[in-house]
Amino acid sequence: MTTSHQPQDRYKAVWLIFFVLGLGTLLPWNFFMTATKYFTNRLDVSQNVSSDTDQSCESTKALADPTVALPARSSLSAIFNNVMTLCAMLPLLVFTCLNSFLHQRISQSVRILGSLVAILLVFIVTAALVKVEMDALTFFVITMIKIVLINSFGAILQASLFGLAGVLPANYTAPIMSGQGLAGFFTSVAMICAIASGSELSESAFGYFITACAVVILAILCYLALPRTEFYRHYLQLNLAGPAEQETKLDLISKGEEPKGRREESGVPGPNSPPTNRNQSIKAILKSICVPALSVCFIFTVTIGLFPAVTAEVESSIAGTSPWKSYFIPVACFLNFNVFDWLGRSLTAVCMWESQTS
Repeated sequence: MTTSHQPQDRYKAVWLIFFVLGLGTLLPWNFFMTATKYFTNRLDVSQNVSSDTDQSCESTKALADPTVALPARSSLSAIFNNVMTLCAMLPLLVFTCLNSFLHQRISQSVRILGSLVAILLVFIVTAALVKVEMDALTFFVITMIKIVLINSFGAILQASLFGLAGVLPANYTAPIMSGQGLAGFFTSVAMICAIASGSELSESAFGYFITACAVVILAILCYLALPRTEFYRHYLQLNLAGPAEQETKLDLISKGEEPKGRREESGVPGPNSPPTNRNQSIKAILKSICVPALSVCFIFTVTIGLFPAVTAEVESSIAGTSPWKSYFIPVACFLNFNVFDWLGRSLTAVCMWESQTS
């Protein structure tokens, strides 16, 4: 009887929800990195000190016109990419590890919704500051604080989303990966379009931040709609109890009642729940995933260590004064990286390297 009651993912609604949630986890940070030129130009001494309109227009349009000289780089502008990478990766590492303990004390909905709302507020402030003048040091410190906040909440959000997808069939982690890959590709294309249109750096950055806010709001709405889908509720209750209780629990959910298994979700064991050795199970899991986990760790250590702090500083040796000089970093650095990042993430939905022991 339980098989006949197994719901289908109508119109791929749950798949699309997880895709949007994946998009919402990385698109804001990708837009933040894409606006690096905006941040470094605001930090340049000649742009922060001078209030002359012509000089400001000249510096903001420098990216679109390779023949226009950029202002002399300040010390804060020169170290911006390196400090940005440090302020991004250290909180990401710390809060990814802390999430293993946070999930026992903070509910999943609070972690996901709280992180999304926090990222939304940071980007609203970032968009507002585009129109606010301030000295270089203050702007630098505020920007670094925002980077720490975005990546701290982003780490909690990503780990929580993969935990959320864990109650569904294995192929439902693929839309999260695909959404994250599309986020990078979308921001790279937006960056190239902004250069082609000749927009000022401040206008382009404002557009990036507002778009990020819109995507985060969409992700919040999608997350709120997820529990309303029968497909997700079915697997959630299946994860909380044995298959024999599936039909009863689905009936209780449809009537708006709270099933008994909900107590296990909040960390309180049911009256008939057998005792489990949590530490032993965690050690067994870590032992089984240690090789792929270390591989992913080393790959990201090398990749994020170079991108974009090092790769964004590379200059073309053949561009000269041609328009290609303006497009070299957006194409060779950001678009090239994000296209293959999206391709690699999306391939997980098509093929899988299974263990020989499975």
